[in-house]
Order: sequence, then C-alpha cells, then structure tokens
Amino acid sequence: MNIQLETIPETRIAYVRRTGPYGPENALAMEQLKQWAREQGLMQGPAVILGIPQDNPAITPPEHCRYDACISLPEHPPADTSVTYGVLPGGTYAVVTIAHTAEAVQQAWAEILPALSHSGYMLDQQRPVIERYKEDLVSRHLCELCFPV
Repeated sequence: MNIQLETIPETRIAYVRRTGPYGPENALAMEQLKQWAREQGLMQGPAVILGIPQDNPAITPPEHCRYDACISLPEHPPADTSVTYGVLPGGTYAVVTIAHTAEAVQQAWAEILPALSHSGYMLDQQRPVIERYKEDLVSRHLCELCFPV
C-alpha cells in the first residue's frame, strides 16, 4: 500500500447527508449532490467531490450511520437551502489511491490502520476520513481515501 502524506487545507463544502447502513445507497446521496452541483454550475473547474462517513459502523448501529456526499466550494458559493454548508477541517492526511470498488475500500480500511501504526502515525479521531473523487482519478475508476493523522 502506497501511503502519501498530504496537507489538505480547510475547505468550504456543500453536502447532502444520508442516514442508514453504509453501502450502495450512499450513491443516492452522491447523485443528489451532483445534480445540485450541475444545476449550480459547480461541476467544472477545480471542484472536488468528497464522501465523508461520519460514524464508525463497528460501534454505531447501521440505521444511525451518517454519510455526507460533499463538493468543495468556490470562494463565493451559491446560496441554496436544498443542501447543507460546512467546513472540512484541514491538516495532515495519509492518502492512498485505490480502485473505486467496494472491495478495494474494504481492503484499504483493513490495511491502512496497521500500516499507519507501523509508520508511527495515529489516526486523528477529531477529523473525518475522506473519500476524495478527483475528475482525473474517477475517469480511471480510482479514488483516494484520506486518513487524518
């Protein structure tokens, strides 16, 4: 597993939240967000799509797990009440690039925490893990998992 350290700046986001078991239905929130972003003209340029699982499914009942489908915002974002706005905290992240499949995500989760510990890093529980979908990676069926350290 190739882990790269990256400083991600604090980022303003718009998001759509889905509550329920993590899995294929998270794609519904992602599609809702993308539709909104297209309508707002946000899908061109440097916008980055993010997925943020807010809860640990090992300790949170599946029906209470929250998943936020997000998009990074420009300096002057549109004002619209159909989405929620927030700020993603910045800091150092351990980033891995993986195939955009459920199997690859599960494998990365199983391997990353021991790999981080072995490298002397600890997961920062105060910041979320981020799924990052950059256009150049998505076109190759890849995505990034960003673990705060």
